[in-house]
Amino acid sequence: MPVFNFSQHIHQLEKRKGGYYYLSITADIVEQFEKRRHTRLICRLDSKTKIRCGLNHLGDGNYYIIVSGKVLKSLDRKVGDKIEFEIYEDPDPLGVEVPEVLQVLLDQDIDLRAKYESLTDGKKRSLIYSMNKVKDVDKAVQKTISFLIDGPPPRRGE
Repeated sequence: MPVFNFSQHIHQLEKRKGGYYYLSITADIVEQFEKRRHTRLICRLDSKTKIRCGLNHLGDGNYYIIVSGKVLKSLDRKVGDKIEFEIYEDPDPLGVEVPEVLQVLLDQDIDLRAKYESLTDGKKRSLIYSMNKVKDVDKAVQKTISFLIDGPPPRRGE
């Protein structure tokens, strides 16, 4: 599994493109991963913090990974600051931990498991992220069942 080390300045996308803080990754690096642009990554920042992330198109043939403002603040970094980082393929192709509540639900209900397994990895991550926002276990279970039976909620603008 290749590990790539970088030193670069922190960038920020234009507000109309989301305003995300990001680190750029060239296409020639991305091509070295087995799944190319569909690879889930682990990024270690300043040898202190690890984040799990995916690749996004920059629009010029190259890619970027998003770094949250919260993570930058914890590292005492801002746009324009130089940062050391390394990236490597996440050994978990889903790229997130499956919550215990979801795992128990899937273990108990064969039909729900089949629906879950039919989802793309991206939809599985969406479900997990939405579950993690809900602190009440009963509400998390209800939200999960609704997601799997009725489908994910529509995206903004749909």
